[in-house]
Amino acid sequence: MNTTMNSSIYARRRATLAARMSPDGVAIIPTAPEQPRNRDNDFQFRADSYFYYLTGFTEPNATLVVSGDGQSTLFCAPKDMEREIWDGFRLGPDAAPDVLGMDAAFSSKELDTQLPRLLDSRGVVWYPFATHKGLETKVDGWLNSLRARVRMGAMCPEQQRDLCGILDEMRLFKDASEQDTMRRAAQISAGAHIRAMQLSARMLREGKQVREYHLDAELLHEFRLHGSQFPAYGSIVAAGANACVLHYRADAAPVRDGELVLIDAGCELDGYASDITRTFPANGKFTGPQRALYDLVVASQEAAVAITKPGARFTDPHEASVKVLAQGMLDVGLLDKNKVGSLDDVIEKRAYFPFYMHRTSHWLGMDVHDCGAYLEPSELGKTTERKDALTGDVIINRPARILQPGMVLTIEPGIYVRPADGVPEKFHNIGIRIEDDAIVTANGCELISRGVPVKADEIEALMR
Repeated sequence: MNTTMNSSIYARRRATLAARMSPDGVAIIPTAPEQPRNRDNDFQFRADSYFYYLTGFTEPNATLVVSGDGQSTLFCAPKDMEREIWDGFRLGPDAAPDVLGMDAAFSSKELDTQLPRLLDSRGVVWYPFATHKGLETKVDGWLNSLRARVRMGAMCPEQQRDLCGILDEMRLFKDASEQDTMRRAAQISAGAHIRAMQLSARMLREGKQVREYHLDAELLHEFRLHGSQFPAYGSIVAAGANACVLHYRADAAPVRDGELVLIDAGCELDGYASDITRTFPANGKFTGPQRALYDLVVASQEAAVAITKPGARFTDPHEASVKVLAQGMLDVGLLDKNKVGSLDDVIEKRAYFPFYMHRTSHWLGMDVHDCGAYLEPSELGKTTERKDALTGDVIINRPARILQPGMVLTIEPGIYVRPADGVPEKFHNIGIRIEDDAIVTANGCELISRGVPVKADEIEALMR
């Protein structure tokens, strides 16, 4: 369980959930299933994010039930001394109410007998749609069991509703304890990036062969050294041309003197992700072409950071980045202005897309691509249409989410230059991305991942 947060925080979240449901509702939230890795061996267990958000409980084989009147019931694995010898301590249903602040707890073996009772006389059953394989079938079974008793006075819920909408909106706004955990996760990850940068330069100076997995090992070491439970996602450690593959995974490719290395990696701490990308010269010194593109990406990120504040739209940082990147591509010759036209033409026609093909931001929280609406809920009825310049498809536009304090998002512009006709050879196989984690504050945003430098001069100084 999370040892840094007390049970009252989770109890308040459950109370908020109950208040946002219909009073006659009951919500069912399972944790994640254990997943087999190979014979007689499971992947390391990680609790479902919705379940963990409401309980802080990290054991498998558990289900939370919250009723509209605020009552919370946990189903968890029963105490079993023989299994605990093999698999570790179980909290058990007797201890769960006091430890977790629940109103009641039962063995998970009683789920099928107790759920119909908890659903009786309720009007709406809520659960996360399309997130737990087989849950819909289980709900049907519990409802059928209840229907079999209607002649004895039982009343069956008449509605089923998706719980994701309520929980997504709750999770989009991080409270003070969540923000503090995310700051610590970002601090750990920043230290890991520094270790990888310095190891790369040191090994090359010593004439040693460097592989991507050497740098990946530094990341993992630093994560665990400071108490992180997992990497938040599979680390990207991409040397040279591999940096032009957006979702490249750390492998065995050589890290060569004179090339860039792109590392996109972050740890997960107490259920919360960090997500940092840095691009650095393997030997600690940028070449001229590398520096030209790198400084351009830095400038584009600065423009995005400046506009990340309350009242701005979620899409504003992306548009700010694109404007700077597009002008820079014209200035350095990645785009031929005689062929693509002016800055406005480049943006309208998305001529920058071969070199910058992803968005600048995503929500960050318990999941690295966290939940939360990207459209403004108060303006869903407002729509416009436009034809995509690259595909010709008609796209329905709706107003983007208005940023508010407590939201957390990444800011991650980049440039990726694959060899192609008309592309200056000096830029071939250069891939650059710079990513930081930003908490929206009352007056702007707080970059919580700047424990590792961004400016080229500072990176070179660090690697010396």
